[in-house]
Amino acid sequence: MLKKMSAASIVSAALLATVATGCGTQTAGNQGGEEPQAPAPKTREPAEIVFYSSNGDPAESFDYRFGNSIRKKFPNYTIKYIQSTKGSTMPELLTAGTKFDIFFISTGNYESMMFDNGLEIDMDELVKKHKVDLTKIEPTVIQGIRDSSGGKLTGIPVHTNNMVLYYNKTLFDKFGVSYPKDGMTWDEILELSKKLTRSEGGTQYYGFTTSANHLLRMNQFSVPNVDLKTQTPTINKDEKWKLFFQKVFLDPYMDAGYKEQLDKTNKLPDINYFLKDQNVAMYAYLSSLVYVLPDDLQKLNWDMVSLPTFKEQPGVGSQSYPFYFGITKLSKNPDASMEVLKYMVSDEFQMELSKKGIMPVVKNEAVQKALGQDSPFKNKNLKAVFHNKFAPIPAKAPYDASIVANYAKYADQVMKQKMDINTAFRKSEEESLKIIAEYKNK
Repeated sequence: MLKKMSAASIVSAALLATVATGCGTQTAGNQGGEEPQAPAPKTREPAEIVFYSSNGDPAESFDYRFGNSIRKKFPNYTIKYIQSTKGSTMPELLTAGTKFDIFFISTGNYESMMFDNGLEIDMDELVKKHKVDLTKIEPTVIQGIRDSSGGKLTGIPVHTNNMVLYYNKTLFDKFGVSYPKDGMTWDEILELSKKLTRSEGGTQYYGFTTSANHLLRMNQFSVPNVDLKTQTPTINKDEKWKLFFQKVFLDPYMDAGYKEQLDKTNKLPDINYFLKDQNVAMYAYLSSLVYVLPDDLQKLNWDMVSLPTFKEQPGVGSQSYPFYFGITKLSKNPDASMEVLKYMVSDEFQMELSKKGIMPVVKNEAVQKALGQDSPFKNKNLKAVFHNKFAPIPAKAPYDASIVANYAKYADQVMKQKMDINTAFRKSEEESLKIIAEYKNK
């Protein structure tokens, strides 16, 4: 297992980082226990294939997840990876005329980087030519990129993420509270949180916290951040946002313990409170935490359950948060690149990812059950990531990431109880309209 990721890698996998398959019971493909094998690729002339991502992941991370396996499968291909650092950002590469064949990053960021720079191509013809079977892939992640691309296939998902609920077993034991279970609702989790939010021995303990940016980006109601027909933000128009903010960003933080913390520090409990200070009982976050910060998790007595659901939408978890890989207009070897992508969505490669704890995109039950087998956490409740159905991924505007960041800024104000929900929505809408106008005027 890769021992440690860089800070940039953490941002990418958490920013979104990384990892979307369907509800674990609806599967297809190999249903047995035998490890799937992809057919050997056809012998081809040597080719160089250059990968690039703007997430800043180091080469060691790329090789561990992708590069080493690709090179082994395609010995005639030279696989290169460009890390995004000072001097190799997307604008700098384009200005220098640097060619790269495959661009990859998480959804939202992917659409922005590819579309804004005019790098996308419709890969449907290449998919057909190379007989890539897209029906094996969780359908919401394929439909999501098509909806954002006017029906075209401008990217192929290789791995994904969703939101789960991590919990500190030591705190539950300390206060005599039963552990959370898969399939719980937000109302049930709120009741648990109240029992665990208390001050003892000079330490303030918190029942629950989360990352607003991620929950918004992957919201369970599948509310688009922008109405693409009118090019206007939805935050102050769709009533589902009000229910979402109330249950997730307001109700859990009403306890006096949170208020005292905010009065002292003006800071909400975050991931460091959960992993390092270990005074947060439950933390809703990306499922990729098991391979992004394995060293930190090994210092914690933890487990996970499925993300709490809304009673209005039983059994529906977060949206999938896939990493899309797209062949660019700059590619010198589109056919060779498609052969590589075909391998990356094969059961063989997906099994490798799954065993490392990286959430696969194929619906193959054997692949899903292998999740984390080669990780330090194979005895944890990793199947929780497949417990809920995926919420559909709505179409995204090229500036979607900026809108999400703006929504999250005002969610933070609601969580800190500095602003009521209606005021937060109104102000967020005003700022979002400015973001959209600035984008159109670029």
